[in-house]
Amino acid sequence: MNTAFIIILVLAFFILMSSFFTVKQQSSVIIERFGKFLSVRNSGLQLKIPLVDRLAGRVNLKIQQLDVIIETKTRDNVFIKMKVSVQFKVIQEKVYDAFYKLEYPHDQITAYVFDVVRAEVPKLKLDDVFERKDDIAIAVKRELNEAMTTYGYDIINTLVTDIDPDIQVKNAMNRINAADREKTAAEFEAESSRIRIVAKAKAEAESKRLQGQGIADQRREIARGLVESVEVLNNVGINSQEASALIVVTQHYDTLQAIGADANSNLILLPNSPQAGSDMLNNMVASFTASNQVGEMMKKTNKPITKPKPIEPQQSGYEEDTPPEVK
Repeated sequence: MNTAFIIILVLAFFILMSSFFTVKQQSSVIIERFGKFLSVRNSGLQLKIPLVDRLAGRVNLKIQQLDVIIETKTRDNVFIKMKVSVQFKVIQEKVYDAFYKLEYPHDQITAYVFDVVRAEVPKLKLDDVFERKDDIAIAVKRELNEAMTTYGYDIINTLVTDIDPDIQVKNAMNRINAADREKTAAEFEAESSRIRIVAKAKAEAESKRLQGQGIADQRREIARGLVESVEVLNNVGINSQEASALIVVTQHYDTLQAIGADANSNLILLPNSPQAGSDMLNNMVASFTASNQVGEMMKKTNKPITKPKPIEPQQSGYEEDTPPEVK
């Protein structure tokens, strides 16, 4: 009798304990009574009738993510693989619809994603697929929301997380990109070379202009110095020809001294014999004399023509008959 009573107490205890159950946060429990839906229990400690009510299932209310990989082709007949990530959750007020209306919600979502992507991508070229992937994601979300809200699911977001063309297509795209970048680099290098050439030409032109200006100033100063030197020599009794010759000889020896002092100068052959100075001086004097004679003749040529005077006989040491005057 005591043993049977103990067994009954133990069974009663287990039955009583089975009447209580807990529901975790962000989840719901479906309770059925004799196979028929009874209620939806939310998080916390809950009670059911033992042997009558049962837990039909638990529904997760957290945001879930489903990754769908689709193979499709573009308008230019390039096959690509796209990865679409769908973030969704069960609407708490529609737990009944989510539990009883859909047997496999993941398969349902995958089918809708396939349908939308294979309808949108063939309208676009490969480059447009990369540029308009957000438009594709928005189209998938819109289609899923219209279909899955009826079943108690809310589509939070859809993302096109990967676009993977065929390996040969990717290699071709990389070559095109590399060629385009090389072309751009060559254009920039050519423009840089052009700028350097133009800048160098401008610098050389400016340098030659300044150099010519400097040479002109130098020669002007040299001429002024020569004039002053000739005036000084004239004041001490040296005429202009001798002064000019003396200056030329002095500059000749100054040039030889400058060439000898520069160790990096090129070889220049100049007359450097002992009589070179005197020869140069004589040549200078002769040239000045000849130039003066030419100048005098040009002055006489430019004078007005006058009646010639009779030629007087030259005085000599012997007698000479003079011709009669022609009338």
